[in-house]
Amino acid sequence: MIDDEAAIRDSVRMILEYEGYECQLAPGGQEGIAIVEKDPPDLVFLDIKMPGMDGLEALGRLKELNERVPVVIISGHGTVSTAVEATKLGAFDFIEKPLASERVLVTIRNALDQHKLRDENRSLRRAIEIRHELIGSTAALGQVMDAIGRAAPTNATVLIRGESGVGKELVARAIHRNSLRAKERFVQVNCAAIPEDLIESELFGHEKGSFTGATEKQIGKFEQADRGTIFLDEVGDMSLRTQAKVLRVLQEGEVERLGSARTMKVDVRVIAATNKNLEEEIEKGTFREDLYFRLSVIPIYVAPLRERAEDIPLLVRHFVDLFSRENNFKPKRFTPAATDALVRNRWKGNVRELRNTIERLIIMTPGDLIDERDVRETVRIDARSAVPDNSTVERPSTLRQFKELSERVFLVEKLRENGWNISKTAEAIGTPRSNLYKKLDQYNIRQETDS
Repeated sequence: MIDDEAAIRDSVRMILEYEGYECQLAPGGQEGIAIVEKDPPDLVFLDIKMPGMDGLEALGRLKELNERVPVVIISGHGTVSTAVEATKLGAFDFIEKPLASERVLVTIRNALDQHKLRDENRSLRRAIEIRHELIGSTAALGQVMDAIGRAAPTNATVLIRGESGVGKELVARAIHRNSLRAKERFVQVNCAAIPEDLIESELFGHEKGSFTGATEKQIGKFEQADRGTIFLDEVGDMSLRTQAKVLRVLQEGEVERLGSARTMKVDVRVIAATNKNLEEEIEKGTFREDLYFRLSVIPIYVAPLRERAEDIPLLVRHFVDLFSRENNFKPKRFTPAATDALVRNRWKGNVRELRNTIERLIIMTPGDLIDERDVRETVRIDARSAVPDNSTVERPSTLRQFKELSERVFLVEKLRENGWNISKTAEAIGTPRSNLYKKLDQYNIRQETDS
């Protein structure tokens, strides 16, 4: 309580102490600022008319010192202009003398409740940021971070490419978080998860009665993201009809709800992501070339985890801290051998698979220490029956064994020829990458053991 009148200070102190609050008193602005600087309170009552430093000057100094502390201005000569000025400087409330005890207590409750909500919101935002943080120190991730830094301040569309589970959503969120639109909405749409007959309604909205089942008007995702960012995940799975409408939004900045003849202007930054080769999809006729060029103004490629294995120890520590904090667990420690086993694994599910594995290990491992055996049992690195190299293999006794052995030897040879590049090898032997991955799992083929 900062007030030059001792009687006012004492009366407020009695009100507060009777209600169980601890109260410190200051006879002037300078003395009050010194107390706040030394021991920040939960709330400040500040008189407006005081000799020396007046209340408005003290308010400005207090907000510079600690903007999170709510300040309530009190005055015996209250005017609208003074109240407006105090509010502009950051005052929480403005009350007049004489101070009624109920008015004082209601103001305290309101101020502390709002202060608590702001702290909770700040904590939640920080928790979300940590959950969606990009972790790693490899050159491959460094290139991604550099691209994010260049793309974020602009309004250019971004196309993020990479396998499933590499963290394309995290890249999109990082771009939004560092953009001029950061305070507006980030709206995410998984184009592969929405049925084709519903995706247009989901993206652009619809009017009541526009189709069977449209019992209410629906606001589309593009409208929801107005002034913010929309993230079109798995954009390669979008139908050609929907692609045409998305192209119109990019070109004209307009959307039209299903069943409506009226177009609406929207200001939306579009970030798209795909795990498909869109150039191949264009050749097949399943993706529009003009939309591809519109989306890929700034292309960002996110490398798979197996190409940045040096990031795995950092990711392990990050996920251990994250899950331990979220589930109130005591953090568990990975032995060097356990971490090494994780580094050697191929992680075809990339960071998503690693994250799920760490969570499972934290929950299922009984002790405080996670060793290589725990990792092998969970990841099942050696669970599949390995077919050994043909130099040490016993002679096959069945036709099936002979076929499997021959196929394994052939695949290892082709992988070596192509520098263990999965895409090149799959193209060289005329099989889809997904099928080649299945064969690698089936025969337990790994670069570290079969090079």
